[in-house]
Amino acid sequence: MDFMSTVKGSLLEGFYPEGWDMKKIDECCEKGVKREDFWNKKFKPIACEDVAEFDTLMGHEIAMQIKKAREKGEKLAMILPVGPMGMYKWASYFLKEWNVSCDHVYTFNMDEWADADGNTLPSTEPASFEYSMKQAFFNKLGKLTVPESQRNFATKENLPTYPEKIAKLKAEGVKLVLIYGIGRMCHIAFWEPHFGKEFATVEEWKKQPYRIAAKLHPLTIEQNAITSFKSRTTLVPCRANTIGPGLFLQADYAIGGCDGALSRGMGWQGMSFLTTLHYGPCQHITSTFIPTLPGKLFYLKELAGPLTAECN
Repeated sequence: MDFMSTVKGSLLEGFYPEGWDMKKIDECCEKGVKREDFWNKKFKPIACEDVAEFDTLMGHEIAMQIKKAREKGEKLAMILPVGPMGMYKWASYFLKEWNVSCDHVYTFNMDEWADADGNTLPSTEPASFEYSMKQAFFNKLGKLTVPESQRNFATKENLPTYPEKIAKLKAEGVKLVLIYGIGRMCHIAFWEPHFGKEFATVEEWKKQPYRIAAKLHPLTIEQNAITSFKSRTTLVPCRANTIGPGLFLQADYAIGGCDGALSRGMGWQGMSFLTTLHYGPCQHITSTFIPTLPGKLFYLKELAGPLTAECN
């Protein structure tokens, strides 16, 4: 007896997005991290024993991308997430230890909470992603920080300028690095899987650059209630402004992180992580395109399984 054998007639029938093959997802959960033929040859999952190692290694990888570009005298464009966050402490630490200025870096935050009109929280609000980025990364860098004029946040006025700005940088030969986490619903940024049904072909889906006031999936709301709002669902906005695959799939290199393990063996991200690795590219499951990009995906070792029943 399991989900597939009991879902018919239940409140969860039709709850998950169209295009989700739950049997196939379940099979992904048994595969660990063995390589798949569809992976980019330069895509590599990196196991971490604990959150401390995860934050340090991912932060070092981000800092190294900035350092290498600086040493080459090149600009660097980075798409940044708010979640995961612990790596920013170490990225700023390494950059300060190396005395690396970030005045060659151009940042594009991938998403932001919004209302139905795309209005976003004031940057002084602790729940806003702009506030979080300043506290976690930009302010920590001090005099070495990314110039404010080169920071981009996903407001309804600025998000539509991302495609042109990124295209201009790439036309100059600038490397685009994607930093990302993977949502419970396998979203990248807040590009949700239920958007997939709106597009007749995967090619059309891949062209979508952004969305203003995107409607978030209920499980995305609950994930964020747990991870960012201390369980208080009533504080979580139900919409967000977000980049789409038309931007994040342009990345020349990607640095990802899955740290969604809780205490006492509990976790929320194992199935999402393994589905990302093994399902194969599918417009109904956004993160399944991640292994097609070169880069590293850092993950907590326990997320790779075995994902089995354990009453807590």
